[in-house]
Amino acid sequence: MLSAGPTPKIPTERYEFTIGTETGEKHSWSWDELLKLPAETPTVDIHCVTKWSKLGTSWKGVSLDTLFEDVESAADYAMAHSYGGYTTNLPLDDLLDGQSWLVYEFEGEPLHPEHGGPVRLLVPHLYFWKSAKWVRGISLMLDDEPGFWEAAGYHEYGDPWREQRYQGD
Repeated sequence: MLSAGPTPKIPTERYEFTIGTETGEKHSWSWDELLKLPAETPTVDIHCVTKWSKLGTSWKGVSLDTLFEDVESAADYAMAHSYGGYTTNLPLDDLLDGQSWLVYEFEGEPLHPEHGGPVRLLVPHLYFWKSAKWVRGISLMLDDEPGFWEAAGYHEYGDPWREQRYQGD
């Protein structure tokens, strides 16, 4: 389990997830509010840039479609922000239409901090660095900007089926 820094400790009573639009509008959920939203239990394959895959992983969390229901935006891009400072960029289209979740359980257990708990982003159709651990928010952007690993030479998109690991792949 690779991380860009030390594992932050986020007490659930202080947890907050925010979606910010390009106009500055904010939509926020506390831990308790997040747990009250309709949950889904996707079973998906995950793929790491270091060339491993784990098939049939089981998660529980909230679809990004649910969180974006009342968000109005002209943005095409999103930047996921994590406690601890990590960021990763994604096309907004890759977060919607049943493709991505905020997850808080893995294999029927609360998500451990080492694996991104209390909440991580799950975008299983892209390499796992796009599924930001300890996610605290998403900023919507009109123009794409590189996140942490992308600025360090990783591919802007990260499609495992096209082996898009590094810039130029």
